[in-house]
Amino acid sequence: MQNFLDFEKPIAELAGKIEGLRHLSDSSSDVNIAEEVSKLEAKADKLLRQTYAKLSPWQKTLVARHPDRPHCKDYIEALIEDYTPLAGDRAFAEDFAILGGLGRFRGQSVVVIGQEKGADMHSRVKHNFGMARPEGYRKAQRLMDMAERFDLPVITLVDTAGAYPGVGAEERGQSEAIARSIEKCLAIKVPLVSAVIGEGGSGGAIALAAANTVLMLEHSIYSVISPEGCASILWRSGDQAKEAAEALKLTAQDLETLGVIDEVIAEPMGGAHRAKDVCIAALGDSIEKHLQELSQFGGAELRQKRRDKFLEMGQKGL
Repeated sequence: MQNFLDFEKPIAELAGKIEGLRHLSDSSSDVNIAEEVSKLEAKADKLLRQTYAKLSPWQKTLVARHPDRPHCKDYIEALIEDYTPLAGDRAFAEDFAILGGLGRFRGQSVVVIGQEKGADMHSRVKHNFGMARPEGYRKAQRLMDMAERFDLPVITLVDTAGAYPGVGAEERGQSEAIARSIEKCLAIKVPLVSAVIGEGGSGGAIALAAANTVLMLEHSIYSVISPEGCASILWRSGDQAKEAAEALKLTAQDLETLGVIDEVIAEPMGGAHRAKDVCIAALGDSIEKHLQELSQFGGAELRQKRRDKFLEMGQKGL
């Protein structure tokens, strides 16, 4: 059964009516049920298009967090052949919030790294809701080192509310691990393409997204803090999360205008969760295009272009 968000209630009501009529299709009736279903489906489709044509930043935040949205594991399974997962940071432990390994992306050997939120309660707990600890970011560094050693492009998939803020994570050097991961992204001499597929939260996201090319799905978000966190700081209450989402400029469209990201990937009407295969294929096409473009540059030039890109962001507006 499809999960509808709060702002989709009118669409959900129409979907319920359609389902109810379909259950009556085998019973005798003077009403042409097929025709009525067709009319309601057209009405629901129109309403869906109208709703998604004018989503607010807060509504986009809800879509980015939709529980049925395709996650890192879905993209790896669909896009990466002969995927071999690699585990551990060789210092402390394995962190299931970050997946990573070797595989072939459309015929090309790559290293893929991504944040996995989990699809049900058991897997969400296992993957810590996509919130990595220091060992997760150190694992990412290890995999990027390996990619550079064997001259393999790196693909990262970003989907996290932020790095895990627990006491143990802080004791083991959470901020240092994030900073080192950002540094590693900027240092490697191989193509690095990053895609924000859901939430791109704070340093936990940029630790994997300081890339040559940063892509975002149409209804994903990317910000220095969550709307709720921002509201709790500025207004001392999470009730102003909608206003915070507006002020943060966290949508893909805003960030493309600001020059923070490089491309927005269109999602199926109603969000990626309504046609997962279509969305995954579209992102794959974009990643393939950008990897081909980056393949013409040497290692030193790739690194310099990546560094210049982020330095220019800091100089804008000065």
